[in-house]
Amino acid sequence: MGAEATRDKERFLTFGAPAIGEAEIDEVLATLRSGWLGTGPKAARFEQDFAAYKGVENAAALNSCTAALHLCILAAGLGPGDEVITTPLTFCATVNTIIHAGATPVLADVDPLTMNIDPEAVAKKLGPRTKALVPVHFAGRPCDMDPLMAIARDNGLVVIEDCAHAIETEYKGCKAGTIGDYGCFSFYVTKNVVTGEGGMVLARSDADLAKIKVLGLHGMSHDAWKRYGDEGYKHYHCVAAGFKYNMMDLQAAIGIHQLRRVEAYWERRRSIWRRYSEAFDETPLGMPAAVPAGHRHAYHLYTLLVDEEKAGISRDDFLRHMTASGIGVGVHYLSIPEHPYYQASFGWRPEDYPQAMRIGRQTVSIPLSARLSDEDVEDVIAAVLRGLRRY
Repeated sequence: MGAEATRDKERFLTFGAPAIGEAEIDEVLATLRSGWLGTGPKAARFEQDFAAYKGVENAAALNSCTAALHLCILAAGLGPGDEVITTPLTFCATVNTIIHAGATPVLADVDPLTMNIDPEAVAKKLGPRTKALVPVHFAGRPCDMDPLMAIARDNGLVVIEDCAHAIETEYKGCKAGTIGDYGCFSFYVTKNVVTGEGGMVLARSDADLAKIKVLGLHGMSHDAWKRYGDEGYKHYHCVAAGFKYNMMDLQAAIGIHQLRRVEAYWERRRSIWRRYSEAFDETPLGMPAAVPAGHRHAYHLYTLLVDEEKAGISRDDFLRHMTASGIGVGVHYLSIPEHPYYQASFGWRPEDYPQAMRIGRQTVSIPLSARLSDEDVEDVIAAVLRGLRRY
């Protein structure tokens, strides 16, 4: 390919590296000095701040979006014999949490342009055992929620929004995670708001949210973490067989300050997004579709589609070229039916979901982080262009 590395190992551009400020570092140090590292007042504060950002009354902080999805499925009463429709173009956790609850995942293919679950495909997968729908706002682009919610209403389905990519996302003025019955968010190290590991749940029902908080901390009675506080020891009672899904104050200490800069970081990623779109407009690469008026994209992932016939290079060779050029890249995602476990367990075949299969075999995510300097962005662009033989 003739590509030469332009960044040495010390300057390798790590994919998804977060922008961490001094405020986060100071807050973590203050937490360490306080002696309270586990779930406590800072986790509660982060819940309040996130709820305020989303315009809702309350939220539940957990240790991952995976935990959030799992507990929402349980809170909705889903289990053996129930079918849950979701997308084949997602991280495995979306499907795994359905399996862990004892329910059966059913896949509906994606729209070829938006890469989000296709409402028409969902309608074709409905059956007498269908009880829920888990749309994933892929890359930060909102799903087409009006027809999905209409399907849910007409068929009595629970809607659990997977918002791992979609903290800032809005659909027709409605914030992602507040449209369905539940919204699940991620603060993993590559996400738009970072706590290292972490998640959050929004729920339309206060009772469901209270149940999720109890299930997320061993099934212990509400506010059990206060038992070691200065108000005196409080006995707790286990009211359910719960899980160890709680968020630590150490994590929340980072998230509190990340959330305060969420809009500034969004603006920076939008600027980078626009620069990429300008730079790659005349190339044979597939690029993200335009964002419709009235929608807000979170600009979480910038995905390029590398069609070997058009681009003159295979997707995997392109990945290798970018790494050799000192640029970290990702693949979001190989479609779920590509993986051996799901093939063996459910008989899924990639060709049965042709849009997800094609996207999964062509997609490359390039760096998109508020941490990137203008020089970093230009290095990414130069490496992409060098990877195309005709350039």
